Amino acid sequence: MNHHSDTLITILETSFIHEIHIAKSLLATYNIPTYFFDENLTTIGIPSSEGYRLKVNELDFENAKQILATAKHHNK
Repeated sequence: MNHHSDTLITILETSFIHEIHIAKSLLATYNIPTYFFDENLTTIGIPSSEGYRLKVNELDFENAKQILATAKHHNK
């Protein structure tokens, strides 16, 4: 996959930090880079009141969305 766009798109927004880490790890197995916004708040013990956001490059968005949807379907 070509990773040369400057645009990031939110692939997951959640109040549960563990969901971010699971999605980040899953997408990494498919070599999809992710960007965890609000991560620094968690390292200093401040929960994010607006939720945590995981972003991917716009060129990876559709593939990442499909991977996460498939994983969610299999976990039901």
